[in-house]
Amino acid sequence: MAKKPEEIKPGLPAWQGTFGDLMNLLLCFFVLLFSMASMDAAKFEEVAASFSSAFSIFSGGEMSIGKGALIGDGVSQLTELSSYVTSMGIAQSGSDSTEAEADAVGEKNEEELLEAAQDAQMEASQELAEKIQAALEEGEIEQQVDLNYTSQYVQLTIQGSILFDSGKVDIKSDAIPVIDKVGQILENYAGGTIEIEGHTDNVPMSSGGKYTNNDELSSGRALSIFNYLVDTTTLDPAKLIHTGRGEYDPIADNSTVEGRAKNRRVEIKIYNPLSASY
Repeated sequence: MAKKPEEIKPGLPAWQGTFGDLMNLLLCFFVLLFSMASMDAAKFEEVAASFSSAFSIFSGGEMSIGKGALIGDGVSQLTELSSYVTSMGIAQSGSDSTEAEADAVGEKNEEELLEAAQDAQMEASQELAEKIQAALEEGEIEQQVDLNYTSQYVQLTIQGSILFDSGKVDIKSDAIPVIDKVGQILENYAGGTIEIEGHTDNVPMSSGGKYTNNDELSSGRALSIFNYLVDTTTLDPAKLIHTGRGEYDPIADNSTVEGRAKNRRVEIKIYNPLSASY
């Protein structure tokens, strides 16, 4: 008698059905995520990089499965998925207003960063100014040298009448001790750029002299201070800048004798380490 063939049960094996259901659920899950957000290319790259490090499925696939990163790390990251979706894009409904809000937040954050940077620069200048002021008092030249500061630099101002005779660029002998002490201060506290600026009043130069205008005179006086500091200190000449501003940056009224005296000056700017010009 012939043997009856084994009866084949209809349908797929049970494991295939379970696997197919799992794939369908994952597909629906990611389609839902895609429908909720408008993708931003830059942010998608960030999310992809995060997924790559967390799941390890974008590179070294066989290694990832071997290490179990897909299972072990992947499940732990699901709790953070909502934050990923939020950062990827903006919801379709009301996207215009949300974009405006995002821009406003970005501008506010940028302003806060700029304010924080300026505060840090001002604090650096204030700290440097306190040290230099103490050195001026110790050297007993605080009456001859005025000090003030900005977020970029600490400024030492010496009146022209202390340094030079009228219309001259040679440093007066009486001013040498003051310049020497200023040079010592610069050696101790100036690690970056030092700018030497010469300034004059608006009275025209008399004819027949070496300098025909205030621009030349202010430049010559700044150069005299520069040369003296280079010769008598260890300051790096590459970090010393000398310029003449002439009559174009007054700090007082040129119509009065007192104002013109204040405008004839030499300013030494010591840039702090946080300054862009340091």
